Amino acid sequence: MAESLPEHDRILQEIESTDTACVGPTLRSVYDDQPNAHQKFMEKLDACIRNHDREIEKMCNFHHQGFVDAITELLKVRADAEKLKVIAQTEEIIRCRVQQRNITTVVEKLQLCLPVLEMYSKLKEQMSVKRYYSALKTMEQLENLYLPRVSQYRFCQIMIENLPKLREEIKEISMSDLKDFLESIRKHSDRIGETAMKQAQQQKTFSTALQKQNNVNYGRNMHLGRNRILESKNEITLKRTFEDEDEHEEEVLTAQDLVDFSPVYRCLHIYSVLGDGEIFENYYRKQRRKQARLVLQPQSSMHETVEGYRRYFSQIVGFFVVEDHILHVTQGLVTRTYTDELWNMALSKIIAVLRTHSSYCNDPDLVLELKNLIVVFADTLQGYGFPVNRLFDLLFEIRDQYNETLLKKWSGLFRDIFEADNYSPIPVANEEEYRIVISKFPFQDPELDKQSFPKKLPMSQSVPQIYMQVKEFIYASLKFSESLHRSSTEIDDMLRKSTNLLLTRTLSSCLQNLIKKPHIGLTELVQIIINTTHLEQACKYLEDFISNITNISQLTVHTARLYGLSTFKDARHAAEGEIYTKLNQKIDEFIQIADYDWTMSESDGRASGYLMDLINFLRSTFQVFTHLPHNNNDHAAMSGKVAQTACMSACQHLSMSLMQMLLDSELKQISMGAIQQFNLDVIQCELFASSEPVPGFQGDTLQLAFIDLRQLLDLFMVWDWSTYLADYGQATSKYLRVNPSTALTLLEK
Repeated sequence: MAESLPEHDRILQEIESTDTACVGPTLRSVYDDQPNAHQKFMEKLDACIRNHDREIEKMCNFHHQGFVDAITELLKVRADAEKLKVIAQTEEIIRCRVQQRNITTVVEKLQLCLPVLEMYSKLKEQMSVKRYYSALKTMEQLENLYLPRVSQYRFCQIMIENLPKLREEIKEISMSDLKDFLESIRKHSDRIGETAMKQAQQQKTFSTALQKQNNVNYGRNMHLGRNRILESKNEITLKRTFEDEDEHEEEVLTAQDLVDFSPVYRCLHIYSVLGDGEIFENYYRKQRRKQARLVLQPQSSMHETVEGYRRYFSQIVGFFVVEDHILHVTQGLVTRTYTDELWNMALSKIIAVLRTHSSYCNDPDLVLELKNLIVVFADTLQGYGFPVNRLFDLLFEIRDQYNETLLKKWSGLFRDIFEADNYSPIPVANEEEYRIVISKFPFQDPELDKQSFPKKLPMSQSVPQIYMQVKEFIYASLKFSESLHRSSTEIDDMLRKSTNLLLTRTLSSCLQNLIKKPHIGLTELVQIIINTTHLEQACKYLEDFISNITNISQLTVHTARLYGLSTFKDARHAAEGEIYTKLNQKIDEFIQIADYDWTMSESDGRASGYLMDLINFLRSTFQVFTHLPHNNNDHAAMSGKVAQTACMSACQHLSMSLMQMLLDSELKQISMGAIQQFNLDVIQCELFASSEPVPGFQGDTLQLAFIDLRQLLDLFMVWDWSTYLADYGQATSKYLRVNPSTALTLLEK
């Protein structure tokens, strides 16, 4: 029992000294001890409490006066405390007000900054998707509207520093896009031009067909014509036909389908926004001028094929179609003044190139295709508002060259025809053959029509062939005159002038060369004379042929006439002269083989052999002339006249050659026997002249060719010098034709 009391003291000390959370285990140890021990503990606890109460009471008694004094003091400061409480509340309100104001200011500043951040974010997004024009507009808004409001912030300064860099980046990207665009249009210029030229050609073909149809039924087709001819000026359209079994579809391509023009629009807008529009325009124009010079530079072999010219024209058309498109869809990038200046420069270069390269063309078909290309080229660009009158003036120069190439070609054709001709009248065995000939050549002869088949036409086979080739030449010349925007009168004049050149220059030259050919004999020359007569008569039909083509009457004041009459007359005269020349040459050949013994004592009693051979040749030759087939009196008269002139010329030449033989300076001495032998030869010549080798001479006209020789020989044979001297100078002199110097020269010999 005594042992538990110290334990209770210890427990009380723990309860007083430990935390209330640990009281539980301590109290539990009270109940774990001996039974009824808690009663003792309670008693001990009560005693402890009473002891503490006494101590508290003592302490209160000790501090009572101080407490009273403190209460008294508190009562005194109560009023001041109320005042301090009000002051504290006011300060809290002020602090809250300041805080609220700061929050409002922050919200306002954030509201100003947020749009800037949103716009900058939008700018970045626009840059990433390559919407550069929109990005520039966003930059303008940032600089002019948003950034000035918040320029004091550091992040705004960073943005302001970045904007010029972004602008420069946009400018570089735009310039790169422009370069790509310029390269693209350079590559596609030929295709654009080809498209435009095809469309222009199709439209012209359609318009021509429509015009012809309107001439047949104007009223019915008027509405159709108006609806079908409408077109868009700024679009190039090309109809390409795709065949799908038996059905066809047409696809229409525009310029934008061939070239993407958006880069140039975008770049123009961007540079305009950046304030560098003039720089952009100058750069664009400078680069396009460089491309123009490249396009206008032809290939050295361009003149060899029509494809070379077509590619050249396509590139030029493509270049100016692009410029016209840029002119109409942009403002200020190019102007009409600029395009006109560029076109005038290009036109001068084009004309110089075409003038040079076309001069190399020797093929009329190639020249004709070149003309057609130039017409399509001019019509295409004229449709875009470019003046092309100088191109049509150039076509007149090329027309002259085309005519020259035609003349060269037809010169070869004429030569081939003349070479293949047999120079004999055309035989016709029946009516069908006769119709074939007159279908090619306008031959009319009532007397020949009365004759039965078989019969012969007076001309040789070259005549209808020449006539047909002249008509073909007119057709070929007409092909060039088409589509030159000239009146029917001008075309008629062109055709007549070119035909005159063919007749007076080409055909005339071929005839002159033919006549001079060694293998052309006297018979062929006579046939050539007949042929030229028929060709001369056919000239009026050629004039009618041209008038039917051009619908221009020959009665028109300014209508030119064909010069075929003079051409064929000149050829006929040349042929006649060649006949005389060939006869004289043959006579000279016989004279050269003459072998007189000028010292013989007496003559052989007969004419020289060479002279008899010569006379036989002349007789047979003139028999051929007089026995040529003639179908009418005109041909007979013509042949007779040629034969008479040839015979007279031959006799005169023979007489002169014999006289020259006597008077030859190398002949120093002549015996009377030689004179007698020479006289026998002259007698044979006189007999030949009197035998009328060619009918139609009156009296002794032909014999007079030998009168000089006869009187000279009679003077020496009779030795009648007294009569010669006595009658000299009188009109009735027997030796009137004997020249004194001639007689003296022979007398000396």
